[in-house]
Amino acid sequence: MTKVKVMIVDDHEMVRLGIKSYLLTEPGIEFVGEAINGKEAAVLAEQTKPDVILMDLLMEGGTGIDATKDILSFLPDTKIIILTSYYDDEQVFPALEAGAHSYILKTSSASQILDTVYKASKGESVIEQQVASKLMNRFRTKERVLHEDLTEREMDVLKCLGDGLTNQEIADELYIGIKTVKTHVSNVLSKLEISDRTQAAIYANRNGLLRGK
Repeated sequence: MTKVKVMIVDDHEMVRLGIKSYLLTEPGIEFVGEAINGKEAAVLAEQTKPDVILMDLLMEGGTGIDATKDILSFLPDTKIIILTSYYDDEQVFPALEAGAHSYILKTSSASQILDTVYKASKGESVIEQQVASKLMNRFRTKERVLHEDLTEREMDVLKCLGDGLTNQEIADELYIGIKTVKTHVSNVLSKLEISDRTQAAIYANRNGLLRGK
C-alpha cells in the first residue's frame, strides 16, 4: 500500500503536535515533516516532496499564500490544503488563486482533516461550507457584471443563443446579416469569458436572459 506523504505548516506548536500525533496513528499516512512558516515550508517541501501539505495562512516569516505559490512552482502535483481559522475574503480568494487545492477550518474534526488529506491525494477538493458560499456569491457577482458589459444588440444575441438559435436563425430574428451575427457572437463570448455558444446558452438560461424575459 502506497502511503500519502504529508507535511504540516503552522506556527503554533500545539496545532502541529496535535495533527502530527493523529496522523502518525494512521497506517495510510507517512508524516514527512513540519515547518513553522512559509519560507521554511518551501525549503522542507523541496527536500521531502510531500503529496499533501496542510498549510496555515497567517504566519510570521512567510505566509501560507506566498508559500503555496512558491511550492507549486517546483512541485505542481503537490496538493496544498489550507487549514486555518480565517475565511474572510482577504484570505480565501488569494489562497485559492495561489493554487490551494482545498480550504478547511481548524474547527474541523481530526477525522475530517484526515478525510480531506486522503481526498486531496486522489485529486478531490474539499471546500469549507462558509468558503464555498463566498465563492458562489463571487461567481454570481462576476456573472452579473460581465453581462452588464454587453451592448443592447449583444444582449439580444445572447438571448437568442439561450434559446438555441443558429446564426442564420439569429440573423432572421434580428434582421441583421450573418456576418454581423458572427461578430456579435464573438463579442459576447469574449465579454462573458467563455469559449463556445453552448456555454453562452447555459449562461443565458442560468441568468434568465431569454427572449420575452
